[in-house]
Amino acid sequence: MTACGSSTTPPATSAPAASVPASGAPLPVVATQSAASVDGVPIAWRRYGQGETAVVLIHGWAEDATIWRAQIPALSAHYTVVTLDLGGQGASGTNRQSWTLLSFAQDVAAVVAKLPNAHIVLVGHGMGGPVALAAAPLSGARVAGLVGVETFRTLGAPVPLPSQIDQALRPFRDDFAGAVRQYVSGTLFLPHADPAVVHTVTQLMVQTAPDRGVAELDALNKLDYTSLLPAVKTPMVVIDSDLGGAVDEARLHHAAPRLAIITLHGDDSFPMLDDTQRFNTTLLQAIDSLAAR
Repeated sequence: MTACGSSTTPPATSAPAASVPASGAPLPVVATQSAASVDGVPIAWRRYGQGETAVVLIHGWAEDATIWRAQIPALSAHYTVVTLDLGGQGASGTNRQSWTLLSFAQDVAAVVAKLPNAHIVLVGHGMGGPVALAAAPLSGARVAGLVGVETFRTLGAPVPLPSQIDQALRPFRDDFAGAVRQYVSGTLFLPHADPAVVHTVTQLMVQTAPDRGVAELDALNKLDYTSLLPAVKTPMVVIDSDLGGAVDEARLHHAAPRLAIITLHGDDSFPMLDDTQRFNTTLLQAIDSLAAR
């Protein structure tokens, strides 16, 4: 089983906000703004800091923007930082008929359209990685680069067969909460992970509407990256752990020659939560390299 990307398992996810153990400087109080996605769903977003480059942080499956709370102080000291809740999550609307990666990409593009910044860097965790890939061409030439976190592991791999996807998602259709609990505890964390983080991740995920959650997993597992990569003209960086084994760098580079790969050895799927200092340093360096271009 893998934690992220287009596979026959759920993408990496993370913890809810108020429940996530605080780390680093306290967040400033900012207004929650709204942008209408293409289908009219209101998308909640927030802006921190200032700078010519805006870093747009995109959460993954069954998450919301609070996954990034420990990154905002470090990033906003250098850049404008924007967080958003994808449709159906957090403070965003749920009145959507089709839960697809394209609909989420349109959510991101609707928020980017509200930004006056000259340059944009998209950062996506888990499912947020392919969402960023799909959002980049929708957001125009201002996008200077993409950063994926615990994602893109299946770049260049064959898309699973429908029967494989159906078999993998059947437990989530039969008992969504039970399958999520088993997946989180059995796959996404190292044995020594902070129990508070594991608990809050689980609690957030099981609160996701099962029909919506399964539909999103189905779309993610059917993703063929070859349908997205040709339209992406910007440099890409991926920050992955070696949880479950090392990333197949040769395969990823063959599929995306411009992809730079950074491995955080010894981490799990949530370095932004339980290895915050090292992750923040690594993420800031990746953003700096893209913004400098």
